[in-house]
Amino acid sequence: METILIIVFVAGYLAITLEHNLKIDKLIPALAMMAVMWAFIALGIDDFNTWFDSSKHALVEGYESLKHEGRIHLLEETLLHHLGKTAEILVFLLGAMTIVEIIDYFNGFNTIKTFIKTRSKKKILWIFAFLAFILSAIIDNLTATIVLISILQKIVKKREDRLWYAGLIIVAANAGGAWSPIGDVTTTMLWIGNKVTTGKLIGYLLLPSLVCMLVPTFIASFLPAFKGEIEVEEEKSDSHRFGATMLYLGLGAIVFVPIFKTVTHLPPYVGMMLSLAVVATFAEIYSSSKFSISNVDEDSDAAAHHSAVHHSLSKIELPSILFFLGILLAVAALESLGILFEFADSLKVSIPLIGSELVGTQVSDLVIVLLGIGSAVIDNVPLVAASLGMFSEGVDDPLWHFIAYSAGTGGSILIIGSAAGVVAMGMEKIDFFWYFKKIAWLALIGFLSGAVCFVIMRNIF
Repeated sequence: METILIIVFVAGYLAITLEHNLKIDKLIPALAMMAVMWAFIALGIDDFNTWFDSSKHALVEGYESLKHEGRIHLLEETLLHHLGKTAEILVFLLGAMTIVEIIDYFNGFNTIKTFIKTRSKKKILWIFAFLAFILSAIIDNLTATIVLISILQKIVKKREDRLWYAGLIIVAANAGGAWSPIGDVTTTMLWIGNKVTTGKLIGYLLLPSLVCMLVPTFIASFLPAFKGEIEVEEEKSDSHRFGATMLYLGLGAIVFVPIFKTVTHLPPYVGMMLSLAVVATFAEIYSSSKFSISNVDEDSDAAAHHSAVHHSLSKIELPSILFFLGILLAVAALESLGILFEFADSLKVSIPLIGSELVGTQVSDLVIVLLGIGSAVIDNVPLVAASLGMFSEGVDDPLWHFIAYSAGTGGSILIIGSAAGVVAMGMEKIDFFWYFKKIAWLALIGFLSGAVCFVIMRNIF
């Protein structure tokens, strides 16, 4: 039965990876894979000899002596546990995505455009690189990429130039998302899963992530594509009178979430809901709408169209939310049977150690670097989800920080390796092979430079 589950998982994984070739949205195989795997587990529950307790991170004692009813009850409890942990991530993401959409409703991100006065291609490259690095740490790398490419399209009119800028924005955004607990889905997963804390995450990864951004940007600044000046066309500003206010309020509300968690020790989604409530309140006041977020009157459709909150909620990327639900619960199925636990043990034995310092206690640096490179080929969410079930190291162990860095930045090597790359690919119609030839080597150099920086810091401190 374990073999069947692995085959279903691999098949679903391939379908997710090849979504552009198959013309099928990745949420479909993710949801199907999750449902089929848990169905097989339920139907063959009496054939399994072990069961993994995720809350205790150990195999359940006396599982073999349990009767059918006891095993089914244990399965239901385990599925409920994983659903709760997954829901924490999804609710958190929903809140963050809604706040960002509210800011966009008021054209708040247009405020950033006013800061860019230069026409020098090289200076614009550095401006966008630092903006991507900082913004992705606050509003996540996916959203930062969308915002900056939208601004880029208004500033740089020549598409050939924009492709180069978009490629470096992907690298910088993924680097910036790696050192923040709210900057990347995978980092958020580690943070909510109590594997890393905000202070330690920033302390360990800020410098390596900065190196990951600076090195490729520095090299790129000497390339012919960033020589000379851009052609600027004057256009009418479409800024909103409350745009700047909502930008600073929204970003401040998101930054408040880790502070709230530190003070109250409540799960992050609670703080995110509080932040959303505050931002939504100001949004409703500024939009001068009588629409209520909790009650839509059938006769108030016209008012609803003027509600910032209603409009923002309607633009939430629900397919991404459902994809995360499917992939996380599918990985949880493998974890529950102890498959990931056994795989981790085999990795620790079979992979040769490199260097004198170990990641955690037994896992070599090579495993984590390969995980980062692997995230460029396949989605980093299931990779990190699998690592949560594979390794039992404690909170703030260097292992988790290295995983956060590798999974967050390794996806930049290929344009399909990260959500930021995929969205940039769609917005600018970037060809896979163009990115592979022009940007991939820069991203790889940045990834390896940051990894070396992390290892040096870990060995020193």
